[in-house]
Amino acid sequence: MKSEEQQHPQYHKDREIVNILLREKDTTYNLAELARLKIRYRGFPGARDIQEDLEKVLQKWELTEEQLYEKTRAIHSKGQVYKRQNNGQEDWF
Repeated sequence: MKSEEQQHPQYHKDREIVNILLREKDTTYNLAELARLKIRYRGFPGARDIQEDLEKVLQKWELTEEQLYEKTRAIHSKGQVYKRQNNGQEDWF
């Protein structure tokens, strides 16, 4: 059976975010974005460039995936990290 690469419907928007993460530091907002995208693309059969770049960001920030999730759980428990971005629309639309 041939495995076919799929294109994620949010690919272009996410590619822009990943490019920003590759350039910037590990701020609270950027950590949340990295965790969100790691979860979104986990097991996704495509967007290999995004998946590889997300790993590069983890390495750049000297984090394991578990450390990332530990930090972002703490961030989310303190309050809404996306306040400035909240436009009432779910991210996956």
